[in-house]
Amino acid sequence: MEFTNQAVWDRVLRVLLGLAMILVGWSVLDGTLWGAALKIFGFIPLVTGLIGWCPFYTLLGVATKKLGRNRTQAD
Repeated sequence: MEFTNQAVWDRVLRVLLGLAMILVGWSVLDGTLWGAALKIFGFIPLVTGLIGWCPFYTLLGVATKKLGRNRTQAD
């Protein structure tokens, strides 16, 4: 059983966004409150992009990943 609800483009975008947030938090805004927030919250898009599942998408009933030809929502 597969539990992914993100398309490949969505996953790539999230990983890049998460890495950018962490990088800016460590290099540009290091030692500030905004830097700490970026370091912490940068892991959310990074991890959800790596695993391919977003809990907010599940709560809202949204998915960017298209279902296969013979698959249904009940699978």
